[in-house]
Amino acid sequence: MTPEIEGRYRRVRDEMARERVDALVVSGSEYTGFDGAVAYMSGFNIVHRYAYVLVPREGDPSIVFPREARYVGFHEGAWVDEKVFVDTPGAWLRDRLADASRVGVYGLDYVLNVRDYRSLSEGSFEIAPFDEAFDRARAIKSEAEMESVREAVNINEEGFWEVLRAYEPGKTEAEIMAPAAARFVELGTGRHAMNMVLAHGPPGGARPEFVIPSETRRVSPDDLLLYSLEIGGPTGHWAEVSRPIMAGAPSRVTAEMMEAYVEYGEIAKAVMKDGSTAHDVHMAVSEPFRDRGYDLGHVTGHSIGMTMIEHPRVGEGNETVLRENMVFSMHPHVIAHDGSCLYMQETWRIGSDVGEQLSTLPLKIFDGSELR
Repeated sequence: MTPEIEGRYRRVRDEMARERVDALVVSGSEYTGFDGAVAYMSGFNIVHRYAYVLVPREGDPSIVFPREARYVGFHEGAWVDEKVFVDTPGAWLRDRLADASRVGVYGLDYVLNVRDYRSLSEGSFEIAPFDEAFDRARAIKSEAEMESVREAVNINEEGFWEVLRAYEPGKTEAEIMAPAAARFVELGTGRHAMNMVLAHGPPGGARPEFVIPSETRRVSPDDLLLYSLEIGGPTGHWAEVSRPIMAGAPSRVTAEMMEAYVEYGEIAKAVMKDGSTAHDVHMAVSEPFRDRGYDLGHVTGHSIGMTMIEHPRVGEGNETVLRENMVFSMHPHVIAHDGSCLYMQETWRIGSDVGEQLSTLPLKIFDGSELR
């Protein structure tokens, strides 16, 4: 294994010792954004179905595939030597772990296949949730990982410019999104993309619910469009970058929310530094919105890596201490009393003294004139 991979295993095994587990089952599935933990621990990229990596406290790991779909990805891409194909991976894992007393599972709540959970639960060992511990182990990004993150941000930002170039009132939401989706694939994202849009609001605004870009709804100059561009780059790390677009004038409420967003950006830079807590960041960046009487909907932010959403979340009461080279997607979801909202995504690096916004896009409403 390379020093990069050895470091991953060392950090994960440190967490295993802290959580008193004898072995760890790392789950991944083809569900968008939920395959990254397996890639992180094995180098295997799931194309179809699901897979598991078994990590003992000592000794070599194994990677386990369901036999009903012999091909679930390029198996030789995994650096794990023992590759196992079985009818029921959970039963194989149960039998392999017969001597364990406590087994950690990453993906217990959202990822682990139900059939395999039933088989695992028949074992004599205790099953322990391991999601937060696993994410603690991978939260601080190495220099190699930061290169991967920056590549993903650059691709994401390029997709935004494709959307802006395609933007024209009279087109459908899908027509405006399509060039960005094509560019993402061209740049190596594959299936790792979440393409949605906030739209359908009152004149000069957007409503707070994401929808799939419509093939029939044509946009008007007064539609505020926010395409949620979330992609995983070629080397596996996810990034989220988005900005609102409209040719017309924003409503008074939208303009005021935009003013608050500009203030949020300056505050985020100041507080997203080593030693702050997730609670500190949430309270600080929320202040411009709370002071203006707005509600906050969707979570303010979350750690992001080879899984789209990782621990810790940025929210009230979360006292996790942030460390340099942690990476977060920040996206305050600001909702006004008229039902309109503003929501921008940005990928940030926790710095030693100040936070680093990883895209070059200013916090503003774009109208297309920027291309000229």
